[in-house]
Amino acid sequence: MATFGSADIMLGATDDISRIQLFDGPLEIGWHHCAMTADFVGELFAIRVGEASPDYREIRHSIGYLVNELIENAVKFRAPGIIAVEAAMRDGTFRVKVSNQVDRDTAARFQGLILEITDGDPGDLLIRRIEANAADPTYSGSGLGLLTLMSDYGARLAWVFNPSADGSRVFIETHAILPVVAPVAH
Repeated sequence: MATFGSADIMLGATDDISRIQLFDGPLEIGWHHCAMTADFVGELFAIRVGEASPDYREIRHSIGYLVNELIENAVKFRAPGIIAVEAAMRDGTFRVKVSNQVDRDTAARFQGLILEITDGDPGDLLIRRIEANAADPTYSGSGLGLLTLMSDYGARLAWVFNPSADGSRVFIETHAILPVVAPVAH
Protein backbone atom coordinates (compact mmCIF):
# COMPACT_ATOMS: atom_id res chain seq x y z
CA MET A 1 0.00 0.00 0.00
CA ALA A 2 1.23 3.51 -0.85
CA THR A 3 -0.20 6.75 0.49
CA PHE A 4 0.34 10.22 -0.99
CA GLY A 5 -0.80 13.30 0.86
CA SER A 6 -1.96 13.78 4.41
CA ALA A 7 -4.00 11.17 6.28
CA ASP A 8 -5.68 13.89 8.37
CA ILE A 9 -8.05 14.71 5.50
CA MET A 10 -9.40 11.18 5.14
CA LEU A 11 -12.88 10.24 6.21
CA GLY A 12 -13.02 8.78 9.68
CA ALA A 13 -14.99 6.00 11.28
CA THR A 14 -17.02 8.51 13.29
CA ASP A 15 -18.05 10.61 10.27
CA ASP A 16 -21.71 10.53 9.22
CA ILE A 17 -20.99 9.31 5.69
CA SER A 18 -23.29 9.36 2.67
CA ARG A 19 -22.41 6.69 0.08
CA ILE A 20 -23.17 6.34 -3.61
CA GLN A 21 -22.00 3.57 -5.92
CA LEU A 22 -21.76 3.84 -9.69
CA PHE A 23 -21.84 0.43 -11.31
CA ASP A 24 -19.78 -0.49 -14.33
CA GLY A 25 -21.26 0.18 -17.76
CA PRO A 26 -20.54 1.85 -21.07
CA LEU A 27 -18.33 4.94 -20.81
CA GLU A 28 -21.13 7.16 -22.12
CA ILE A 29 -23.31 6.17 -19.19
CA GLY A 30 -20.42 6.84 -16.83
CA TRP A 31 -19.86 10.34 -18.21
CA HIS A 32 -23.55 11.12 -17.90
CA HIS A 33 -23.50 9.97 -14.30
CA CYS A 34 -20.46 12.11 -13.36
CA ALA A 35 -22.25 15.46 -13.56
CA MET A 36 -25.56 14.12 -12.30
CA THR A 37 -23.94 12.50 -9.25
CA ALA A 38 -21.79 15.55 -8.55
CA ASP A 39 -24.81 17.87 -8.74
CA PHE A 40 -26.71 15.62 -6.34
CA VAL A 41 -23.85 15.53 -3.83
CA GLY A 42 -23.35 19.29 -4.14
CA GLU A 43 -27.02 19.91 -3.41
CA LEU A 44 -27.17 17.33 -0.62
CA PHE A 45 -24.35 18.94 1.31
CA ALA A 46 -24.93 22.61 0.42
CA ILE A 47 -28.49 22.39 1.70
CA ARG A 48 -26.99 21.93 5.18
CA VAL A 49 -25.90 25.58 5.18
CA GLY A 50 -29.41 26.58 4.19
CA GLU A 51 -30.70 27.82 0.85
CA ALA A 52 -31.13 31.31 2.31
CA SER A 53 -27.41 31.55 3.08
CA PRO A 54 -25.49 33.93 0.81
CA ASP A 55 -22.86 31.17 0.47
CA TYR A 56 -25.33 28.46 -0.57
CA ARG A 57 -24.77 28.69 -4.35
CA GLU A 58 -20.99 28.95 -4.05
CA ILE A 59 -20.82 25.97 -1.69
CA ARG A 60 -23.08 23.89 -3.96
CA HIS A 61 -20.93 24.80 -6.97
CA SER A 62 -17.62 24.13 -5.20
CA ILE A 63 -18.69 20.76 -3.84
CA GLY A 64 -20.20 19.79 -7.19
CA TYR A 65 -17.06 20.81 -9.09
CA LEU A 66 -14.82 18.87 -6.70
CA VAL A 67 -16.92 15.71 -6.82
CA ASN A 68 -17.37 15.92 -10.60
CA GLU A 69 -13.62 16.20 -11.17
CA LEU A 70 -12.87 13.20 -8.96
CA ILE A 71 -15.61 11.04 -10.48
CA GLU A 72 -14.58 11.99 -14.04
CA ASN A 73 -11.01 10.91 -13.28
CA ALA A 74 -12.27 7.63 -11.84
CA VAL A 75 -14.42 7.01 -14.93
CA LYS A 76 -11.72 8.05 -17.38
CA PHE A 77 -8.94 5.86 -15.98
CA ARG A 78 -10.83 2.98 -14.40
CA ALA A 79 -10.60 -0.73 -14.86
CA PRO A 80 -14.00 -2.43 -14.91
CA GLY A 81 -15.69 -2.26 -11.54
CA ILE A 82 -17.65 -0.09 -9.15
CA ILE A 83 -16.84 3.54 -8.46
CA ALA A 84 -17.74 4.42 -4.88
CA VAL A 85 -18.31 7.96 -3.63
CA GLU A 86 -18.37 8.61 0.12
CA ALA A 87 -18.85 12.08 1.57
CA ALA A 88 -19.29 13.80 4.90
CA MET A 89 -19.34 17.27 6.43
CA ARG A 90 -17.17 17.87 9.49
CA ASP A 91 -15.91 20.99 11.25
CA GLY A 92 -16.86 23.35 8.43
CA THR A 93 -15.28 21.15 5.77
CA PHE A 94 -16.65 18.88 3.07
CA ARG A 95 -14.78 15.57 2.84
CA VAL A 96 -15.04 13.08 0.03
CA LYS A 97 -13.48 9.79 -1.00
CA VAL A 98 -13.81 8.38 -4.52
CA SER A 99 -12.69 4.76 -4.92
CA ASN A 100 -12.09 2.77 -8.07
CA GLN A 101 -9.78 0.21 -9.66
CA VAL A 102 -7.11 0.75 -12.30
CA ASP A 103 -4.54 -1.46 -14.00
CA ARG A 104 -0.94 -1.44 -12.70
CA ASP A 105 0.42 0.75 -15.52
CA THR A 106 -2.26 3.40 -14.98
CA ALA A 107 -1.54 3.37 -11.24
CA ALA A 108 2.19 3.87 -11.85
CA ARG A 109 1.59 6.78 -14.25
CA PHE A 110 -0.87 8.35 -11.81
CA GLN A 111 1.60 8.09 -8.93
CA GLY A 112 4.18 9.89 -11.08
CA LEU A 113 1.64 12.63 -11.86
CA ILE A 114 0.77 12.98 -8.17
CA LEU A 115 4.44 13.48 -7.31
CA GLU A 116 4.67 16.20 -9.96
CA ILE A 117 1.52 18.11 -9.03
CA THR A 118 2.11 18.01 -5.29
CA ASP A 119 5.67 19.34 -5.57
CA GLY A 120 5.56 23.11 -5.29
CA ASP A 121 2.91 25.78 -5.56
CA PRO A 122 -0.27 24.50 -7.26
CA GLY A 123 -1.05 27.93 -8.76
CA ASP A 124 2.34 28.19 -10.47
CA LEU A 125 2.18 24.62 -11.72
CA LEU A 126 -1.37 25.17 -12.97
CA ILE A 127 -0.20 28.05 -15.16
CA ARG A 128 2.73 26.01 -16.52
CA ARG A 129 0.42 23.07 -17.30
CA ILE A 130 -2.11 25.31 -19.05
CA GLU A 131 0.70 26.73 -21.19
CA ALA A 132 1.99 23.21 -21.98
CA ASN A 133 -1.50 22.08 -22.98
CA ALA A 134 -1.93 25.12 -25.22
CA ALA A 135 1.39 24.35 -26.95
CA ASP A 136 0.44 20.69 -27.47
CA PRO A 137 -3.33 20.06 -27.68
CA THR A 138 -2.76 16.28 -27.84
CA TYR A 139 -1.14 16.29 -24.38
CA SER A 140 -3.35 14.54 -21.82
CA GLY A 141 -3.05 13.42 -18.23
CA SER A 142 -1.68 16.78 -17.16
CA GLY A 143 -3.51 16.98 -13.84
CA LEU A 144 -5.19 20.30 -14.71
CA GLY A 145 -8.38 19.36 -12.88
CA LEU A 146 -6.56 18.37 -9.70
CA LEU A 147 -4.38 21.48 -9.86
CA THR A 148 -7.47 23.66 -10.33
CA LEU A 149 -9.03 22.08 -7.24
CA MET A 150 -5.92 22.79 -5.18
CA SER A 151 -5.19 26.26 -6.58
CA ASP A 152 -8.61 27.81 -7.14
CA TYR A 153 -10.77 25.96 -4.61
CA GLY A 154 -8.33 25.43 -1.75
CA ALA A 155 -8.89 21.68 -1.79
CA ARG A 156 -6.38 19.36 -0.13
CA LEU A 157 -5.95 15.93 -1.68
CA ALA A 158 -4.60 12.53 -0.67
CA TRP A 159 -4.43 9.15 -2.37
CA VAL A 160 -4.15 5.54 -1.23
CA PHE A 161 -2.99 2.87 -3.69
CA ASN A 162 -3.60 -0.74 -2.66
CA PRO A 163 -2.67 -3.56 -5.07
CA SER A 164 -5.12 -6.44 -5.53
CA ALA A 165 -4.15 -9.87 -4.19
CA ASP A 166 -3.08 -11.08 -7.65
CA GLY A 167 -1.31 -7.79 -8.48
CA SER A 168 -3.20 -7.23 -11.73
CA ARG A 169 -5.15 -4.22 -10.47
CA VAL A 170 -4.73 -1.43 -7.99
CA PHE A 171 -7.50 -0.05 -5.81
CA ILE A 172 -7.27 3.74 -5.59
CA GLU A 173 -8.89 5.97 -3.02
CA THR A 174 -8.81 9.67 -3.81
CA HIS A 175 -9.54 11.78 -0.74
CA ALA A 176 -10.31 15.48 -0.76
CA ILE A 177 -11.23 18.10 1.79
CA LEU A 178 -12.80 21.42 0.89
CA PRO A 179 -13.35 24.27 3.34
CA VAL A 180 -16.98 25.42 3.53
CA VAL A 181 -18.95 27.42 6.05
CA ALA A 182 -20.27 25.70 9.12
CA PRO A 183 -23.81 24.33 8.92
CA VAL A 184 -26.53 26.50 10.43
CA ALA A 185 -28.00 25.39 13.75
CA HIS A 186 -31.68 24.54 13.73
